[in-house]
Amino acid sequence: MLAFDIAQFFPSLNHHILTIILEKVGLDPKVALFFMDYLVKRKTNYNWNELSSPIFKVNVGVGQGSALSPILSALYLSPFLYILEKHLKNQKIPISFISFVDDGLIIAQNKSIVTLNSQLFCSYNILSKLLDKFGLIVEHSKTDIFHFNRSYGVFNPPPLDLSSIGGPILKPKDSWKYLGFIFD
Repeated sequence: MLAFDIAQFFPSLNHHILTIILEKVGLDPKVALFFMDYLVKRKTNYNWNELSSPIFKVNVGVGQGSALSPILSALYLSPFLYILEKHLKNQKIPISFISFVDDGLIIAQNKSIVTLNSQLFCSYNILSKLLDKFGLIVEHSKTDIFHFNRSYGVFNPPPLDLSSIGGPILKPKDSWKYLGFIFD
């Protein structure tokens, strides 16, 4: 299993791509216009205790913490997930994919660690390229690999080397924390 995080997800959603998606998903034109108007000419500033940054224009992103962010993010990611599934199916890579906003999991099952790592490598490569087309990138420092094994005794799977596609060399971890749950 490969866990990854999309870098700077909320602040980097492309408004142009998002408005195209809003038009294509079949929303009532008034709803699509509302969201498009919400995204145009946005400004923001940052506050920390008594300090406040100057106000500046925001041409990308949906504002982390906004009530609309999860809805817009889900709409933004839906075509990506559909295209990813198609690519993996065409490549005959038998994996499952789970996404929770900017966190994702690639799940592969195989008795052979070599085959498993090959499937994860190919999946990560396809995923990274597609995210790049959507204006998003994988935050490699938050990418982890986990192997769950039913056998008793020493289990020492090899690392997954993603360096040839711009990723890290991932050493399998003994436990995994995801959304407050710990798996070991």
